[in-house]
Amino acid sequence: MNISHKRELKVALLAIVCGFLLFYGFFFLKGVNIFSSSNDYHGVYASVGGLTEQAPVLIKGYKVGQVNHIHYDFTQDNAFIVDISIHKDIVLPLGTEMRLVANGLLGGTAVELYLPKGQSASYHNGDTLPTVVVPGLVDQLQTGMLEDVDQAVIEAKELLAHLNNQLAGDQLKHSLTHIEVISSDLQDVSARLKVIMANQVPGMVNHADSMLANLDEVSSAIRDAHIQNTISQIDTAVAYLNAVLAEVNSTDGTIGKLVNDSSLYVNVNAAIVSADSLLVDLKANPRRYVHFSLFGGKDKSDKKKK
Repeated sequence: MNISHKRELKVALLAIVCGFLLFYGFFFLKGVNIFSSSNDYHGVYASVGGLTEQAPVLIKGYKVGQVNHIHYDFTQDNAFIVDISIHKDIVLPLGTEMRLVANGLLGGTAVELYLPKGQSASYHNGDTLPTVVVPGLVDQLQTGMLEDVDQAVIEAKELLAHLNNQLAGDQLKHSLTHIEVISSDLQDVSARLKVIMANQVPGMVNHADSMLANLDEVSSAIRDAHIQNTISQIDTAVAYLNAVLAEVNSTDGTIGKLVNDSSLYVNVNAAIVSADSLLVDLKANPRRYVHFSLFGGKDKSDKKKK
């Protein structure tokens, strides 16, 4: 092999290496690792919301693949077919959803894979997955702001219509007339209050001062009264009353015996019973106790008895 053939071989090898590096660098910049095996899946969307090729594919926020290609056919309702590739060792159970989600605050879009639990069967390479579009934070804020703006516009229109009706009718004139009447009444009331403050209030203040002076005199009289002597007399009366009550409770005195001795009650009760029996007998046989004769002679009944 001569020198020229060696040079051609070196150039060929260099071209092959450069071509491989260019090929690998191209896919590396696209985020595709050509040395790792992967599975491909598809999803159909009516709108991709700014999704681009090489966008990340995430599971619980962790990147497991990327979007390889986006096919579109605008004559269809679901115009976009999104191809994704993920690591081959990841198994997608049946019911896995391809969700379009916001990726950051700058408006980027990514594919989030939602894996259901409790499924034993799984999808195979090349299957089409069910799709869901999840609105991002910016979209939600925009939607809420648009709703608020629409409501504010509606309320402003209603307010303007109400004001136009008020201006078109006589209600505004009536309101202004009532305001003028109220203002006039307030002026009259203010003038009367000024008169009262100038004429009657000083007399009322003087009368109040006199009342306060009288109250001061009354309080001084009460303070100077012989309250201590009165209290001493009350204490003496209470002491006498306690002595009388002690005499009543004692069994030595006459009152104590009458109050505390039960024999008095028994004797009195017996005397009452005897008196009652005597009166009954007196009514039944009055001649036993009363002897009356006009001529002073004895009763015939007594002669017969003899």
